[in-house]
Amino acid sequence: MKIIAAICLSLLAACQTPVNNPDKKLSDSVIPTSATKPSAPDSTTLGGTWYLQPVLASDSATGKLPMLIFDLTKSKFTGNTGCNSMRGEIWFSKNDSSLSFSDKIISTKMACPGYNEPAFMKSLKSTTHYRLSNGILTLMSDNAELSRWMRKPTQPSKTLKA
Repeated sequence: MKIIAAICLSLLAACQTPVNNPDKKLSDSVIPTSATKPSAPDSTTLGGTWYLQPVLASDSATGKLPMLIFDLTKSKFTGNTGCNSMRGEIWFSKNDSSLSFSDKIISTKMACPGYNEPAFMKSLKSTTHYRLSNGILTLMSDNAELSRWMRKPTQPSKTLKA
C-alpha cells in the first residue's frame, strides 16, 4: 500500500512541476481567455456571409433579407432568397473578379406573395463578376450593377408568420 501511495505522490508532484523546454515558447502555452476579442468578419474577401442591401420595397417584402454564404474552398454557396433557402455551385477566379452562379440552383418552393423571387434568381444567374469596396460586395453583369451586399443586415431579420 505504501508503494502505491508513493507512486501516486510522485505522479502528482510530476504533474505540478514545470518542465523546462528551451524550444517551447511562452506563447505556445497561452490559452485564449474570454477576454480575447473575436475577429471581425473579413470584408476584403468574397468568402463568408453577405446580406442584400435592399433597394426596392419588394427586396424585403417577406420581412427577411436575402443572404449568401460563399464557401470558396468547395466552390459552393448557400443562402436565402428572402423567401426560400437555396444552394448551388459558384465559379470564381482567384486572379480577377470573375464570379458566376450555376444555372442549377436548388431551392425550396414556398410561395411568397409580394416578393419577386424570379427576378432575384435571374439577377444571381446573370452575375459575371464582383467588386469589393469599403466592405460592400457588388454583384455585376459586365458593367451593370446587379445588387449590393454587406456583412451585417441593414435591418433585423423577421420570421414569417403562418
